[in-house]
Amino acid sequence: MDIEIYRCYCLSLKGAEEKMPFDNTTLVFSVKGKMFSSTNIETFDLINVKCDPEEAILLREKYEDVIPGYYMNKKHWNSISTNGKITDSQIKEWIKNSYDLVVLGLPKKSQNELQME
Repeated sequence: MDIEIYRCYCLSLKGAEEKMPFDNTTLVFSVKGKMFSSTNIETFDLINVKCDPEEAILLREKYEDVIPGYYMNKKHWNSISTNGKITDSQIKEWIKNSYDLVVLGLPKKSQNELQME
């Protein structure tokens, strides 16, 4: 996956926004102000995604290119290598799962607003 495919996919999700709130190299994608993915735009070597804690462990055990979230809460976040060993479709599925987890954690009002968009 290259950074433009990643960026376009993240922005295709309903209500998704991109920002650089931490520094000039960390691109963050969020929905209703809550982050669902991030990456370093200079290296694009890892993508961070939120994950159910039990599933996070299973994915780390199954894929050597999935590690505990780099600079993230390692219980809830995984980092995925972008070296090409994991397919784009698999990475997109994990990004969508991350997005869905974040949306489920939003207040009902925010969830309803997203459905209306």
